[in-house]
Amino acid sequence: MRVVIPTLLAMVAFASNSLLCRLALRQTTIDAASFTLIRLLSGAIALWLIVITRKARRTTAGNWTSALALFAYAAAFSFAYVSLSAGTGALLLFGMVQATMIFGGLRKGERLNARQWFGLAIALGGLVALVFPGLSAPPIGGALLMTGAGVAWGIYSLRGKGAGDPTSVTAGNFWRSVVFAAVLSMALLRWTNLDLAGIRYAIASGAIASGVGYLIWYSALPGLKATTAATVQLSVPVLAAVGGILFLGESITLRLLLASLLILGGIGLVIVQRPSG
Repeated sequence: MRVVIPTLLAMVAFASNSLLCRLALRQTTIDAASFTLIRLLSGAIALWLIVITRKARRTTAGNWTSALALFAYAAAFSFAYVSLSAGTGALLLFGMVQATMIFGGLRKGERLNARQWFGLAIALGGLVALVFPGLSAPPIGGALLMTGAGVAWGIYSLRGKGAGDPTSVTAGNFWRSVVFAAVLSMALLRWTNLDLAGIRYAIASGAIASGVGYLIWYSALPGLKATTAATVQLSVPVLAAVGGILFLGESITLRLLLASLLILGGIGLVIVQRPSG
């Protein structure tokens, strides 16, 4: 239970990011750039407080390249949710994160067996089916933005492997990403629109769902096998879709359901290892 409970809480936190962002951009007047800036700033503050509370030696870990990838993810994520539903956005994001990390592994010389290649083909086919033009297809602009967000987060995750203490590194990258978010907000100052409820959602997304969520996830990771850690993340799009139905009144289309089965099932074939012997 010392591993199961933190793992479940972390997955709920990750899914909550989609719900909080969609709530803010659908039910308040806050703009996407401001939401991104406040989310990253509040996440940076929360992570910095966690780092100094733990008395970590380094509080300025991380680097500008990873921070740029983090910012690209957060910005594209926010602008995508202007038009996407919570479940569709989470599915696109998760699918592209995993696909990016899989292709990153292939570039480093990792090899897939026939079953894994089949799973990868199914997952990619599911992504194509989800965004293929039709009455129930998500808006192409939002879908492309969330696809970019997934690629950026996948790159960020790949760069973070073995980068040192994950909390300190994430805190440093969050602080650096605030610079990029501030530049974006200044560039779009003409369209800035702040809303108290939207600000609250952004703070909750950054400080709790991101900052505290990452801390909980990192505390659970040592007790999980790598394949288990990857597999359990299959629950995030499902949780986001359920949350969208319960809290946002969103509906699940047949296209989304079938695409979910293809994407999540295909990725499961890739990342779940058969027991040896």
